[in-house]
Amino acid sequence: MAQRIFDITPPISPRLGVWPGDTPASREVLLEIEKGATVTLSTLRATVHLGAHADAPNHYVSPGVAIEQRSLDFYLGPCQVIRANVPRGHRVIPAMLAAVPRLPRVLLHTGTFADPTNWNNDFAALSPELVDHLHERGVRLIGIDTPSVDLMDDKLLLAHQRIASHDMAILEGIVLCDVPDGDYELIALPLPLVGFDASPVRAVLRTL
Repeated sequence: MAQRIFDITPPISPRLGVWPGDTPASREVLLEIEKGATVTLSTLRATVHLGAHADAPNHYVSPGVAIEQRSLDFYLGPCQVIRANVPRGHRVIPAMLAAVPRLPRVLLHTGTFADPTNWNNDFAALSPELVDHLHERGVRLIGIDTPSVDLMDDKLLLAHQRIASHDMAILEGIVLCDVPDGDYELIALPLPLVGFDASPVRAVLRTL
């Protein structure tokens, strides 16, 4: 059977929702071939927490390492997509998982942030209990199809803090609506942005 690739990255445009108060994507065109220039040249301005992105520990703990210091091994290798039967605005607990986590990277499909261009505040998030459960099962990276592993109004960042205590990696903002549950190879490499607290990624899944 031929390998299939799922692109789980939302398209980057000014329409893509970002955390309220953060910097949306914008493009400044400096030169254009159509206007007589030799090349077309653009400048991108945006938050590093844009669309599918990897959080660095210095985003949620101090001291914490920046994204260029994170091992790429977190973001490359076998992963498992698991549906989580969770209501909007609630935290995922282990009993809500539709399958038993078996692989070192787990991507959770909550379906609670269905349109990345239409922001909704009541997306689901992770419970500290679930983070502990996944860590005990050998999970090193947790991904979720929402803007954050914590709830919109959580100022304590309970899931982020528990993830930090286990030195796990975070992948947020992925799109899993067209991906069947199951086992894949994850490729979601962050850029080596020196000192930065996150990096956008081109996240894809390949069937095994």
